[in-house]
Amino acid sequence: MSVPESPRLLLRSPELNVPAEADLADEVATGDEKRYMVSQWRLIGRRFVRNRAALVGGVIILIFYLTAAFANFLAPYSLENRFFQYLYAPPQGIHLIHDGRIQPYVYAIKVTINPKDLRKVYTVDTSRVIPLHFFVHAEPYRLFGLIPTDIHLFGVEDRSAAVLLLGTDRQGRDMFSRILIGSQISLTVGLLGVFLSLFFGTVIGVASGYFGGWFDDVIQRVIELIRSFPTIPLWMGLSAALPPHWPPLLTYFGITIILSFIGWTWLARQLRGKVLALREEGYVQAAELAGASYSWVIFRHLIPATLSHIIVVATLALPNMILAETALSFLGLGIRPPLTSWGVLLQEAQNIETLANYPWLLSPLFFIAVAVLAFNFLGDGLRDASDPYTVS
Repeated sequence: MSVPESPRLLLRSPELNVPAEADLADEVATGDEKRYMVSQWRLIGRRFVRNRAALVGGVIILIFYLTAAFANFLAPYSLENRFFQYLYAPPQGIHLIHDGRIQPYVYAIKVTINPKDLRKVYTVDTSRVIPLHFFVHAEPYRLFGLIPTDIHLFGVEDRSAAVLLLGTDRQGRDMFSRILIGSQISLTVGLLGVFLSLFFGTVIGVASGYFGGWFDDVIQRVIELIRSFPTIPLWMGLSAALPPHWPPLLTYFGITIILSFIGWTWLARQLRGKVLALREEGYVQAAELAGASYSWVIFRHLIPATLSHIIVVATLALPNMILAETALSFLGLGIRPPLTSWGVLLQEAQNIETLANYPWLLSPLFFIAVAVLAFNFLGDGLRDASDPYTVS
């Protein structure tokens, strides 16, 4: 005589393929356990990839830094190249189809003199086509500052012609090439300045919050003293104090140190507040009771605990460094020729009359705006992702 199967056993039957209620509960519990067992960095990564604006900002920043690394290769001309026959020449448009086939080219520029004010007038000469070629040999340079070569991504083989994608300045220098090469300084000043600011701000801020007492009071009074000065006048004063006979490379590092001189105070004050709470945590007190030294507690426990916040502050501080360098160079107190940065290029647009007649001199402003917005999008995304337990 067969014994009928219980309903619970029927639910477990492989033919029905329906999980039992207990199995469902076990799966849910297992899913929750897996969720809370995931590391913090993986949770941050999952939350970050869902932020499309932050991803776009990160991709744009990556493109900017890759472009800066290969700027001399991507630029058709060097900084020293001048076209005296094309002073303040307007941008040229690139055409792709020629004689029914794909062949990038530009039209030649025809130069005439206006008899009224003796200014040069540039018109497009559609009767002369200048084809563009890839991997052409032109002015020599050093790739990454080390490898000597003369290969450029694109250019013209006819040395009497020119390709001027963003026009020229008052000395006939190609603006497109100068913007690409100038990005090397504008973007790396931010990196070096933020690195120094992070180093000083992290060490001083964590030590101030951890030790407390008179040490904390002294550090906080120093921070308040530095932050009491207006930022731009203080930068201007410190930049003007640099010796004028310094070589451009030394001036570059001097500007970097000046920019980081104030930037560390903001991070130090934020980290102090976090460490004041973290030093009361059980793992910190356990390390102290186990005989760990101060440096061990700071560098092995407190700084890693605040690392996500440090990364967010770094991404949000980079655009401020870029803008600060641009402002100082625009005022003539930052990077100086023969070095070139976006701020140096904007000096050409100081004159209203010049700007009205030659608006393409403001083209570096577009790249500055895009870089700053991309950093802000990335920083906002990292800030939201650094707290992965909140509900978005």
